Amino acid sequence: MTEEEVAALEERLAEAEAEVERLQTTAADREARAAHLDETLAQAKTQLASRDEELATLHDDVSAARSEAEELRASLRSAAEKYRQAVLASRVEVPPDLVSGETVEEVDRQLEAAMRMVAQLKSHLESQAQAQRVPTGAPARRAADLAALSPTEKISFGLAQKK
Repeated sequence: MTEEEVAALEERLAEAEAEVERLQTTAADREARAAHLDETLAQAKTQLASRDEELATLHDDVSAARSEAEELRASLRSAAEKYRQAVLASRVEVPPDLVSGETVEEVDRQLEAAMRMVAQLKSHLESQAQAQRVPTGAPARRAADLAALSPTEKISFGLAQKK
């Protein structure tokens, strides 16, 4: 081998050693980055597990709140029904079919509407009764109908009235 060949080989060897050093630096950087990403991933998994626990707790809380809300609705319906029965017992003129509702406010609104309807019906029935009322006793006296009499009879009737 000649000196030129040896020099060329030494130059290639130096280049290869520089490439190996560069690759080793790149590998070390990538290993550090991978370690950092592994650490970040572990933190993210820990946070995710914590959020999953919070979510499960919130889900349980929502279920409990829904259950409580349903119990309260049932209690409200029961109270409204008892209120409806008490109101209808105090207002016997109102038909029970006209008043319903699941809350006290709904019962009150329908009771007001039913009472207006009952008042209108009473007024209507009273006016019909007045129109059909027959006075008691003998009918009122009226003057004799003179339209059918002849003139001579009318004169005779008038003179008889003066006497």
